[in-house]
Amino acid sequence: MLKRTVAECQEFLAGDHTVLRELMHPAKESVTLGYSLAHGKLAVGGRSKQHVLASSEVYYFIAGQGRFTIDSETCPVEAGSMIYVPPGGKQSLENTGGADIEFLCLVDPAWRIEDETVLE
Repeated sequence: MLKRTVAECQEFLAGDHTVLRELMHPAKESVTLGYSLAHGKLAVGGRSKQHVLASSEVYYFIAGQGRFTIDSETCPVEAGSMIYVPPGGKQSLENTGGADIEFLCLVDPAWRIEDETVLE
């Protein structure tokens, strides 16, 4: 059995300028799966840098509110929202609310630095 809490995972600043904690990655755990899972935060007034991944992503928003942009399409997000980002989608997240945005991000296949390009 593998169990961990967000607090047990080391926090780091990602290339897109969101704050992440990697919950599970198949290259770092003895698990058999093809995806990785991270917990993320974006501070009030913050915006992630536009970036592209070769992998698909699914974001699930736990708290806060903002706007998510994929290519030329933008939509509001809040707690309970889910966003699918196809491979190669140019994406960014903006916090428009009064509290940190918190989210889970599933990357499939698992995130690798060479699969991500920060565009700004």
